[in-house]
Amino acid sequence: MTPEDKLAALGHALSAPPAPAANYVPVTRAGNQLFVSGQISTGPDGLVKGHLGRELDTGAGQKAAALCAVNILAQIKFSAGVDLSKVRLLKLTVLVASVPDFSEQHLVANGASNLFVEVLGEAGRHARAAFGVAALPLGAAVEIEAVAEIRE
Repeated sequence: MTPEDKLAALGHALSAPPAPAANYVPVTRAGNQLFVSGQISTGPDGLVKGHLGRELDTGAGQKAAALCAVNILAQIKFSAGVDLSKVRLLKLTVLVASVPDFSEQHLVANGASNLFVEVLGEAGRHARAAFGVAALPLGAAVEIEAVAEIRE
């Protein structure tokens, strides 16, 4: 199965992402590395908004993080023009909008980490950092940036 087939089996489809709304590019390539700009928790039903520990629980945060992961894969495929079967994920930085006493950012991040491993297999295993933040663009619940490698 291709990564796209695996995504479909999980109930996700890739579509061309919208153009950036500000003065940046969605993906920068340096040699065989891809640096993917932060992707927010947007899916077919719109933007997942709110703060973990107030409007959203950990399970909802994990689903929001999985949407970010799908958006990262879409940027790699469509904006960078890279075949997902040639991608190895290296590093994620996960930002979670959360109330001060919420301490499960690492569990929220698992929503993205698990999706990457399910879709890319061993090439989806990565280093990671997860942070709680006061707010994210457009009120998003989760934002994730990624570094990936193109395997030739």
